[in-house]
Amino acid sequence: SPPPDADEEEEEEEEESSEISASDEDGSWISWFCSLRGNEFFCEVDEDYIQDDFNLTGLNGLVPYYDYALDMVLDVEMPMEDSLTEEQQEIVESAAEMLYGLIHARYILTNRGMHAMYEKYRSASFGRCPHVFCQGQPVLPVGLSDLPRNYTVNVFCPRCHGLFFPKSTRQANIDGAYFGTTFPHLYLMTHPDMIPVKPAQRYIPRVYGFRVHRSSLYYRNHEEAQQHQGSGRGSGRHGDGRRRRDKSGGGHRQISNR
Repeated sequence: SPPPDADEEEEEEEEESSEISASDEDGSWISWFCSLRGNEFFCEVDEDYIQDDFNLTGLNGLVPYYDYALDMVLDVEMPMEDSLTEEQQEIVESAAEMLYGLIHARYILTNRGMHAMYEKYRSASFGRCPHVFCQGQPVLPVGLSDLPRNYTVNVFCPRCHGLFFPKSTRQANIDGAYFGTTFPHLYLMTHPDMIPVKPAQRYIPRVYGFRVHRSSLYYRNHEEAQQHQGSGRGSGRHGDGRRRRDKSGGGHRQISNR
């Protein structure tokens, strides 16, 4: 009999194949994609938005097998088995996910898209700020680039303006371009009533009850490290477009706190 880890791999493969087959039989491709584990940050883009060519301007140059990918997203039946190899079929499936992500980044800047994201924000589907003084403030997804394959998605806290890695490692692998650099800030500008008050408290480091003096090496080294980090390339960028993950897999990790 195979070792336990082999059994687990087989079970995962069976689950994935069942998910794929289920997508072919039940519901739309968009509903299936958004229901996958790790894709909780995505909202469902209206098909009429995708069918408007104006909304897709410029995407055909970014996505391979663009026409095939678009047909897959819109559930247009096509004889792909007759015209594509198995390797090409896999590329089209990956391209469809990329195309949907780039469309999604544009859609969530519209009124309908913002409303869909509001429901997720209200239920804290994007997570909560790990800062103690933010008192569980819900966060919003944001990208560090509008171009794909540069950075993975982060979450932005409207209260402290801190930027963090998502709590889930599955979500931490999503391309940040699928949410873009604009969304959380435009969302809050459009809904000023949802801008939270900055934390009234601030953590003050102490040693034996005494505040650490600002002139000490404790602060100087910290500030110098921040300046050095700011002058280098941004954190989160990786050669293959993926961020290096914390192998411990636990909780948020802070990128910056502006």
